[in-house]
Amino acid sequence: MRIGLVVDSACDLPRDFLEREQVEVLPITVRIGDAVQVDHRDEAQTLAFLESHIAERGANAETIPYTPEQIRDLFLERLVVEYDYVFCMTITGSRSPIFANAQKASYMILNDYKQPRAAAGNTTPFALRVIDTQNLFCAQGILPVEAARLRAAGEPALRIRTRLEELANHTYGYLVPRDLYYIRNRARAKGDRSVSLFSAALGTALDIKPVLRGHRGDTGPVAKIKGFEPAVEKMFDFAARRVRAGLLTPTVTLCYGGHLDGMRALPGYTRLLDACTEQNVEVFESVMSTTGMVNVGRGAVVVGFAAPEHRFD
Repeated sequence: MRIGLVVDSACDLPRDFLEREQVEVLPITVRIGDAVQVDHRDEAQTLAFLESHIAERGANAETIPYTPEQIRDLFLERLVVEYDYVFCMTITGSRSPIFANAQKASYMILNDYKQPRAAAGNTTPFALRVIDTQNLFCAQGILPVEAARLRAAGEPALRIRTRLEELANHTYGYLVPRDLYYIRNRARAKGDRSVSLFSAALGTALDIKPVLRGHRGDTGPVAKIKGFEPAVEKMFDFAARRVRAGLLTPTVTLCYGGHLDGMRALPGYTRLLDACTEQNVEVFESVMSTTGMVNVGRGAVVVGFAAPEHRFD
C-alpha cells in the first residue's frame, strides 16, 4: 500500500526531511498590507521575510489557509492517484481552521476519487484520515516524523492511524517568546484578549518571560522567569530531563524565529543535544514558519516531544 503524508506549512520541520519523505505541504498565505507571501516551508524565503521591513508590521498580518475546495483539488489532481492511503496532519483545530477545512475536504474527496483513480488505471479504494495534532509549531512535527518512521518500517495504515491518534494526546510543545508586546498586539489583531496590555507592559518592564505550553489543543503559561535566556535555558534543561526520563517517540523537534545559529548559541541548547545523543533521540531543527513568526514574533524558541503526563519544573 502506498501511504502518503500531508502537513500544513505551519508545521516546523526541516525542508530536507519534508523532501526526503515526500511530505506534501498545504501552503498558508500571509498578507501584510499589500504584501503577500505564500508559505511553502522555504527557510530562505522565511528569513528574507524576517529581515525585511514587512516583519515590523507582522502583528497585523492576515493568514489565509487552503480552503476545503483547494484541498479537494490538490487531492483529486494528484494525491488520490499517487497514494492509496493519505494521512493529513494539521495544526491544532483550536487555533486554526485548517483542520476543519481538511475535514470538509475529506468528504468531498472520498465522494469523488474514483474517476481520477480509474483514469490512471487504478480501481482499488482510496482512504484518507485527517488528524488534529492538537499542537503548534515544531510540536506539530512529532506526528509526521513518527508516521514516516512507521511507514518505512512497513507498518499497515491502521496501525499508523492508531499510533498517530494516540500520540496527538501525548505531544507537548513548550515556547518562550522574546517580545510580549508583539504577542499582545498580535492577539488583539486576531480578537484574542488573553494577553492584556497590563500583563505585557509589566512583563516587559520587569523582563519577565513566560514559558508557554501547548497540549491537547490548549495553550497557556506554565512558568514565568526573569530574562529571556534564563527562561530558554530552563526550558531546554527541562526538555533534557524529559528525554532522560523516557519519551514516547525517539524524537525532539526545535524551531526558532530567526537564523538557527541564534538558537544554537542559547544556554542549555548543548545540554539538550547531549541528552538526546545519549538516549538515541533524533533532533529536528528548523526555522519557524512565516505563519508562526507572524503569530509569536521574532526570536521565539519552541521545543516539542511526546511524553507521559508530567509537570513543568
